[in-house]
Amino acid sequence: MPLFTGVVPPVVTPLTADFGVDWGSFTRTLEHLIGAGVHGLFVLGSTSEVVFHDEPTRRRIVEHAVKVANGRAPVLVGVIDPTTDRVIGHARIAEAAGADAVVVTAPFYTRTNQAETIDHFRYVRTAIDLPVIAYDIPVCVGMKLERATTVALAREGTIAGLKDSSGDDGNLRYVLQDMRNDAGFFGMTGSEIVVDSCLAMGAHGVVPGLANVDPHGYVRLWTLMQAGDHGGARAEQERLCRLFEMVWVSLGRTSAGSAGVGAFKTAMRRLGIIDSNVMARPQRSLNDDEAARIDVILKATGLID
Repeated sequence: MPLFTGVVPPVVTPLTADFGVDWGSFTRTLEHLIGAGVHGLFVLGSTSEVVFHDEPTRRRIVEHAVKVANGRAPVLVGVIDPTTDRVIGHARIAEAAGADAVVVTAPFYTRTNQAETIDHFRYVRTAIDLPVIAYDIPVCVGMKLERATTVALAREGTIAGLKDSSGDDGNLRYVLQDMRNDAGFFGMTGSEIVVDSCLAMGAHGVVPGLANVDPHGYVRLWTLMQAGDHGGARAEQERLCRLFEMVWVSLGRTSAGSAGVGAFKTAMRRLGIIDSNVMARPQRSLNDDEAARIDVILKATGLID
């Protein structure tokens, strides 16, 4: 069986007004997700604003998440940095803290190719005794993990699975097809809005940022798909698609990253999960008018009265 399946949200990192981690809100976020029945926790990913946190803060985030989870859900840790040796440093910290796996992107800013990217993953895997999950997110790292690259790494045992946030569902399908005879490999989609489709084509799970707002919805969607109730799953997915529209509320005034994570934080604040919707600088937080528009979406999707 694959190591990880199901709903594995990339956990939001709540901040205080002075841009430090709000540990009380972070604890509530983790408990909110675990209580909803998610199948894992992915800390220090893009939704966690990973690159805005320095090394001591990252270390404490991992340690805090592992302590709060306390074995109730596996903790996957993003060890995201531009160069191999810095990634290895983060990976060793995650391993020492008790993480269950590390999540690794291609190098970025550095101008590497597919061959050097394969070496990058090999170096990381050799340095630690944890499963390595490849994270395909070309919009952030400037490189697509090609089908041949992912499959080669999987077949040689360097990576245990793939988190695909490339938006290229066709490529994910081909990887799943190529690896269909390897029972240990898993492929997960990072999409919020085509989860039912990706699960139907063989994906093993989903890593949706929107699950920070509505983890119960994604767990329901997963359960319906596992039961073969595609009609019920489609209805739940379409409700979640309506909820996802919150990510467009501030677009134009904010960047795409700020609009997405900022919307999740704003919704979570409204739901009483976190205290603030502050974003790491220079990202812009959503304002009161935008928060009011998100309230409309939360009401329309049944999350508030």
